[in-house]
Amino acid sequence: MLSQKYGRTYHFPFSPGTTSDDRINHTYWDDIQQIKTLVHTEKLDGENNCLNQYGVFARSHAAPTTSPWTAQIREHWELIKRDLGDIELFGENLYAVHSIEYKQIESYYYIFAVRQSDKWLSWEEVKFYAAMFDFPTVPELAIQYVEGLTEDCLKNQILEWAKEPSIFGSVDTQLGQDCTREGIVTRNIGEYAVSDFAHNVFKYVRKGHVKTGEHWTRNWKRAQLVWERNYPIR
Repeated sequence: MLSQKYGRTYHFPFSPGTTSDDRINHTYWDDIQQIKTLVHTEKLDGENNCLNQYGVFARSHAAPTTSPWTAQIREHWELIKRDLGDIELFGENLYAVHSIEYKQIESYYYIFAVRQSDKWLSWEEVKFYAAMFDFPTVPELAIQYVEGLTEDCLKNQILEWAKEPSIFGSVDTQLGQDCTREGIVTRNIGEYAVSDFAHNVFKYVRKGHVKTGEHWTRNWKRAQLVWERNYPIR
């Protein structure tokens, strides 16, 4: 196997964006009690792409991807592939517009996790490797200590963030109107074993988020970077 796919992130029970094949962590609070510090990040609406020494992989990880919307990230991979070693970078690829169009992105690929062998690296290491390979990370919303935190406080904070637009400015592609961010990912700020993934990462996704249909891959369009919007090419 050239790469093991990213684990399925379980939803918080109060996440309204679950679909029939999603999983819910009903005992998330028990898991969080075992964690010292949490980091909350914005969930971006793109394609989960993994970069490792063998190639660029989409969500299934069956084989390296050759999709047209990964062409740019594959060019970047060519420059860094010999330096990756046993490091695997996981990021949100925003090159193709999905259900949300972002008005203020300066890059197409935002790192949210780094795996090394049988462990997921700490958030500090994620930021370190992202910078080393010249990538930004997904927006960080807050770092929160678990000691003294109540379940209601955590839930209310996430629900408040969920009401806000994306840090990058979010537009509903079907309605053409400003919309709230896709969701929030909460994770253990420290490192943890790959086998413990489900007990260390949790997500909230807005209701009815996915607006892309079965013909999306034939009709996709490239996202514009912020400088293109500010200074359109004539």
